[in-house]
Amino acid sequence: MDIFYTLDLLGTLAFAISGALVAIAKRLDPFGVFIVAFTTAVGGGTLRDVLIGRTPVVWMTDLNYIYVIGLAVVLAIVFRKNWKKLSKSLFLFDTIGLGVFTIIGTKIGIIANLHPIICIALGTISASFGGVIRDILCNEIPVIFRKEIYATACIIGASAFILLSEIPLNKDLNSMITVGLVILIRLIAVKYKLSLPTFYHNNS
Repeated sequence: MDIFYTLDLLGTLAFAISGALVAIAKRLDPFGVFIVAFTTAVGGGTLRDVLIGRTPVVWMTDLNYIYVIGLAVVLAIVFRKNWKKLSKSLFLFDTIGLGVFTIIGTKIGIIANLHPIICIALGTISASFGGVIRDILCNEIPVIFRKEIYATACIIGASAFILLSEIPLNKDLNSMITVGLVILIRLIAVKYKLSLPTFYHNNS
């Protein structure tokens, strides 16, 4: 099995679990939990594919994604009281998924012969817009619109992938390097509590 496909499924699992846990915290019923988990896991990829006319979207032709999301919902419900103990592992999978989805989305844009800026946008959409949909459904301000360095890591990783594609470097090596870059930026930002500035003005 291709390592990127395996990481893609692991990222899907992690994203789905994170979405399911948010939905459980919002006291949604099992159907609501599944919908939020589903949109978190594949919402970004679906939006990307629809935007460029790449249909049917991947989860419609590969049911492994549906099975993984179903498994994630069951795990989230059964072990909902224990996820705090496993939060570091879940964060790691989520971060791996962020890196993998970024590069997959960017590659798809390149294959479609789109402008590099659009390829970067597609990589960022693939990785982060499932979380945007999750937060909107759960009546939260999406994390990528707050201070946290999330989409920024995707943009840097996708940009690096495109730049490295211009030099004679093995494609798989390029992918691994840039996935690692996204993961590293995300881990450093969380560890050292790095964030982008906000523009809050207090009139009082």
